[in-house]
Amino acid sequence: QVTFVESGGGSVQAGDSLRLSCVYSGPSFSGYAMGWFRQAPGKERDLIAAFLWSGDSSYVSDSVKGRFTISRDTAKNTLYLQMNNLEPEDTAVYLCGADNQIGIRYSDWRYWGQGTPVTVSS
Repeated sequence: QVTFVESGGGSVQAGDSLRLSCVYSGPSFSGYAMGWFRQAPGKERDLIAAFLWSGDSSYVSDSVKGRFTISRDTAKNTLYLQMNNLEPEDTAVYLCGADNQIGIRYSDWRYWGQGTPVTVSS
């Protein structure tokens, strides 16, 4: 069984920073894509940043490029999302997810955490 526990969210003001953590457990994650997503109320889940299946290849959404950085510590089974210069548009529940089915759309990924909420006020 694959599980994720996200933490680090909160209520902040525009321009502030947060560092989200996702502690994961389960089988070896070698060969898995793993990333951060966000979902605003009534909206679809959007991919923010991810480490993809091929080596250290990564993806960062244009909406957060230059402000958010994804990283991981494999020894600690932890995925991080450093969020700088937060904007009200970043308000959402942030989730981590993963899948080992190479190349499938992120919306079809099978493993997800419960999420940690982030609220950014002007």
